[in-house]
Amino acid sequence: MNNLFQTIQNVKQTANKMDPSLFALALAASLIAALFAGFLYNHFYENKSTGSQVNRAFPLLAISITTLFIGIQMSLPLSLGLLGALSIIRFRTPIKDPEEVGFIMLVIASSISCSTFNFQFLLVLNLTAFITMLLVRGIRVWKYKSKDGILFLSIADGEALAHLHEILLFVKSHTRSFSLETSSARDGITSLQISFLGLKTEIPQFHSELNKQIKIESLNFFFSKQGGIRG
Repeated sequence: MNNLFQTIQNVKQTANKMDPSLFALALAASLIAALFAGFLYNHFYENKSTGSQVNRAFPLLAISITTLFIGIQMSLPLSLGLLGALSIIRFRTPIKDPEEVGFIMLVIASSISCSTFNFQFLLVLNLTAFITMLLVRGIRVWKYKSKDGILFLSIADGEALAHLHEILLFVKSHTRSFSLETSSARDGITSLQISFLGLKTEIPQFHSELNKQIKIESLNFFFSKQGGIRG
């Protein structure tokens, strides 16, 4: 019993070493960082259909991690107790998208920076994260704008071997630019996936002229956006 009282007294003495205003500042900074991470999640990730809206947990996650790491720094016995308590937690629900791990790690890193009062690290981290997301989104937008759509062309294996160069020349002459992305063969049929930008002719005419030169099994167009072809 005396040992228990002594442990409690040691914890109280250690807690008195922490200035409450400094502790409140760390919590406030971690909360702001969590809200900023939630903003990044909503702004750069909201169109994803696979997300689990994990951003709803960011504020509580941030202040909890900050408090835990401050407690760990203040007392070695307390830190061992906290880690022992955390070891019983099991997360059974899998994360649906790997990108969510990045946002969770951003919240954890921000909270640790706040708990160690390295606020300059916090600013640099979040600024870098924001710039990174802008760059990633810019690359995605550029890829989106670099093509109007994709055409899937199916042709007999023998025709594909003999006329692949002619097919590519035909597509080149009827589009502003194109790229052969994939080619696969199955059951005697070769399938070509070609992305294109700036279709110069109507689709029925494209199909008719190509079919006059080479016998094709099927031709399908899929556009990146509705009704928009940049000629």
